[in-house]
Amino acid sequence: MPKAPHVVVTGGGRGIGAATARLFKEKGYRVTIMARSRNQIESLADEIGAYAVRVDVGDPASVEAAFMAAGPVDVLVNNAGMVRSSRVMKTDVRVWEEHLKVNLTGSFLCALKVLPGMVSRGRGRIINVASIAGVQGLPYLAAYCASKHGLIGFTRALATEVGDSGVFVNAICPGYVDTAMTREACELIAERAEKSEEEARSYLASENASGKLLTASEVAESIYWLSTQEGEVNNGGYHTLEG
Repeated sequence: MPKAPHVVVTGGGRGIGAATARLFKEKGYRVTIMARSRNQIESLADEIGAYAVRVDVGDPASVEAAFMAAGPVDVLVNNAGMVRSSRVMKTDVRVWEEHLKVNLTGSFLCALKVLPGMVSRGRGRIINVASIAGVQGLPYLAAYCASKHGLIGFTRALATEVGDSGVFVNAICPGYVDTAMTREACELIAERAEKSEEEARSYLASENASGKLLTASEVAESIYWLSTQEGEVNNGGYHTLEG
C-alpha cells in the first residue's frame, strides 16, 4: 500500500500552523509539525497523531537537521514567522534583520531542503504564508512588510524556475487573523494609542473586508486548497484572504 503524502508545517505549534496541521491530518496526510518550541509541537503532535521536529528556521544547521529527520516531503507549508511593531525611525537594525531571517530567509532555507526531492519526483507543493502586509504598506510594521513583500517575490521567482518540473509554489496573504500574534498586536496598539484592547481588536477587524477577524481554520482551508490540483492554476501567485 502506498504511503500517504507527507506535509511539513513550520510554525506549527499554534495559530494558523496548528490549524493547518490538524486539517491536513484530517485529510489523510502524514504530518510533521516544526517549531522552535518543542513543548507546543509535541503536545499537538501527540493529540493528532503527527510527528514533532524542533527547528529554528533562520539557522541553516537547524533546518538541515530538521529536514533530515523529517524525510521526503510532498507539501511544505512555510508558516513560521514573527512580527514586532515600531516606527521606522525607532526600528533597531537587529529587529529588522530578525524579521528578514525568520520570515524570508527561513522560507528560503526550508524550500531548499525539499526542492531536490520534489523536482526528482516530478511533483510537490510549497505554500508560503505571507500576509496582507506583503501587498500593502502598513504603519509601524515596516520590517514585517518588507519581509512579507520579499516572500511574495521569492514565491514568484521560485515558481518560474520549478513550475515546469511539476512543483507548484504559491503564497497566501491573510488579513488580520484571530491568533495569539494578533492579540499581542492589540495589546501594543492599546498601549501606544491609548485605546482599550477591545477597541484595538475592533479596529483590526474593520481592516478586513468582512469587518471581522479571520479564523485560523479559514486560513488553513485556503492553504489546503492551494495544495490540491485545483490550486495549480495559481502557480507563482498570491491568494489574498480577508474574510
